[in-house]
Amino acid sequence: MSRRPDDELNVAEIIDKSLESLGQKPGKMVQVPEAQLRLLCAQVREVFLQQAALLELEAPLKICGDIHGQYHDLLRLFEYGGVSP
Repeated sequence: MSRRPDDELNVAEIIDKSLESLGQKPGKMVQVPEAQLRLLCAQVREVFLQQAALLELEAPLKICGDIHGQYHDLLRLFEYGGVSP
């Protein structure tokens, strides 16, 4: 049985598509297939479940508040503070 392209998670493609709106005015639509988003959510859930609830971090830290789903605000934070490791 052959596999469809959406059967495997392609994180790099999701990131590339998400960054298409960088430098555009807020509200630019980015198309990511639903199947890829479902696979991403399932994998992220597994990672979260494996993580400890307490994080031991070292200074200096840059802490930001809730961006309430505003993707352009998130991109702006990455421009200011750098992309997380």
